[in-house]
Order: sequence, then structure tokens, then C-alpha cells
Amino acid sequence: MRSFTGDQLNSMFGDRLYLIASVVLIILAIVIFVRSFERKKPGTKDVVLLSVMISLGVVGRLVFFMIPQFKPCAAIVIITGIMLGKQAGFLSGVMTAFISDMFFGMGPWTLWQMIGFGLIGLISAIIFNQERIEKMGGFAKLILCTYGFLVTFLLYGLLMDSATVFMVTDKPKLSTFIATYSAGIVFNMIHGISIFDGKSTK
Repeated sequence: MRSFTGDQLNSMFGDRLYLIASVVLIILAIVIFVRSFERKKPGTKDVVLLSVMISLGVVGRLVFFMIPQFKPCAAIVIITGIMLGKQAGFLSGVMTAFISDMFFGMGPWTLWQMIGFGLIGLISAIIFNQERIEKMGGFAKLILCTYGFLVTFLLYGLLMDSATVFMVTDKPKLSTFIATYSAGIVFNMIHGISIFDGKSTK
């Protein structure tokens, strides 16, 4: 089987290689989601609910376009993962990032955003479920908001800051990572704080 080098792929697809990778990730997420859903034998209600949550995530990102980083869509992804499970949480994150980037503008960062939001949905479903939330009692909302802030600030923020380094430099250095992480602290905090706004709509 013939293999292609990075230069050959770049010559074939030009600067659209990120779009191919994004579509492949979406297809993979959908296949995993559909296969797991088939085993659960979901009803139309589950599929419609997932579609609604993805739509809310996209809207949550678009509505606050004028405020840098204030995007409560991560909260929607977290809620989706907790409500519908790991596969749905991952798929909602992937699709939310992909569809909303059609409005904001797609680029090499799109794939990183898809992975970031997808992981948030997946991890949220693994850590929490409705039974555990019920056991938290009156502290549930505070715990979820704190978790949402941390996972958005640390996981998504560090992932996207790392992506920035890889996208803007050919030879990443430790000093470059440190400078990028430092510059992104405020923006990542704003993004994390927006979780509280998203959770308040639940």
C-alpha cells in the first residue's frame, strides 16, 4: 500500500488538509456514536435531544461572538455528556465546534477545537452521571460549575494554547510554550467563567 508524506499530502490538498482531518474525525465520532446507540436501541427522542443540544451549543457560541472567549457552549457539551452518555458527549463537542466554525471561520485550529470540546463531553460523562449528581444534593450545581471551570480552563485552554504553538512555529521551544500559556491565562479564565452562565440555563 502506498503511503504519502506530509509534503505530498500538502501538495494535494494545500491549506485544506485540516478540513479533511476534521471531516474524518466527524465521521469517526458518528460511527462510534451510531454503533453504541444501536446497542442501546435509542428512540427518536434521544436523537432529537442530541440534535437540540448540539444546536444550543452552536447558538451559545454564536450569541456571544462580540465578547472574546465568553462562550457558554462548553457548559452545553458537559450537560449533554452527563445526560446522554460518553458517545453523545463526544459527538456533541465535535459537532458544536465544527458547525460554529462555519460561521466564525474554519482553519487548522478547527480540528483542535473539535478534539477539545469532544474530550470535555467524553470526560464529563465518565466522571458524572445523574445518579451521582443526585447524591451531591444541594452542592451539585456548585460542584458542576467548579468542574466545568477547571476542565475548560485546564484541558481546553492548554490544548488550544499548545495548538497555537504548533501552528505558528516550526520548532517549538519550552520558552514558547510558557509564553503562550502565560498570555492565554486571562482568555482561558474568561472561557471557564462562561461555564457558570451556561449552567445557569439548565
